[in-house]
Amino acid sequence: MKTQFMCSIIYGGVLGGGLFVDDNSITYKTGKVTVDDRIRNLKMDVADIASLTWKGIIATITLKSGNKYSFLIFNKKRFIEVFESLTNK
Repeated sequence: MKTQFMCSIIYGGVLGGGLFVDDNSITYKTGKVTVDDRIRNLKMDVADIASLTWKGIIATITLKSGNKYSFLIFNKKRFIEVFESLTNK
């Protein structure tokens, strides 16, 4: 399964980009060259995700390492469905 979502990461401001979801990972990508390489192509393996929480329209993905990344994700309902299908395997 490959699914993509328009989103913005909240990281030193709001940076537009996309979330690309496959069977093993969620990857945030942006074309902004002024952003740290680690954030520009941020891959989060599903096995490394500790939790997904929501505060209104803002999603926060917390990794088992303790790192947290917040996103404004368009089509929240569909993202939740896709995320649950990944984590309920």
